[in-house]
Amino acid sequence: MHYESLQLDIRDNGVAHLVLNQPALGNPFNAAFCREIAEAAGALAGRRDVRAVLLRANGPYFSVGGDIKMFSRTLDTLPEQIRTWTGGLHLGVARLARLDAPIVAAIHGTAMGGAVGLAAGCDLVYCGRSVTLGAAYTTIGYTCDMGATFTLASRMGLARARRFLLLGELLSAEQAERAGLVDYLVDDAAVVAEAEAAAIRLASGPTRAYGELRRLMTSALGAGFERQMEDEVQGLIRAASTADAREGISAFIEWRPAQFRGR
Repeated sequence: MHYESLQLDIRDNGVAHLVLNQPALGNPFNAAFCREIAEAAGALAGRRDVRAVLLRANGPYFSVGGDIKMFSRTLDTLPEQIRTWTGGLHLGVARLARLDAPIVAAIHGTAMGGAVGLAAGCDLVYCGRSVTLGAAYTTIGYTCDMGATFTLASRMGLARARRFLLLGELLSAEQAERAGLVDYLVDDAAVVAEAEAAAIRLASGPTRAYGELRRLMTSALGAGFERQMEDEVQGLIRAASTADAREGISAFIEWRPAQFRGR
């Protein structure tokens, strides 16, 4: 499928490269992106051979976030336009969150606004040492979307995420790591390679079990203790029914490395 704002490349090793690809514009979250992230996430959801996703970007910036120029051209109808744009955007983000395949982000250059929220929703976040990450929303009088209040609070804690958003903070990579927003700081030239290596490693793991864990974590602090325990049991039962679980037990008993197939 051809995309205007993205590239989607599914490799033989089970890693799907989801690439922000409007480098001349700074990879903004514009109308094309809002539409196409839903299409790309739907394509990934339909592929049993996708066992990990690498989220990265082409060009000097990871993403400048929302397309302010697009907003400025539609000020009179902007509330209704936002309703339309976020329809596709949120569908895409929700589909990515429900994948079995873990998602690894590789951030370089600059990440602002929604781009930070998108990366925060990834399972592992690799970040170049010179990167700047910004909240951005309130600096133009806006609030956030695409689940950023959830993903940022999940990573940073509620109080720290609130401060980040209210003050429209700009964080260095080191500050972002200390706040929990990113997991690994690496040299700028190595960020994609390091993140890809992690994605490849995850792609050799028990994909269905990863999916159960990913979905459980989204409700870990909201479902209530007893409900969460029951959801864990149901997820464990589904994981135990997979060929990978059988292989994992057999490999442990036989003192050999497990060979997971993602099924």
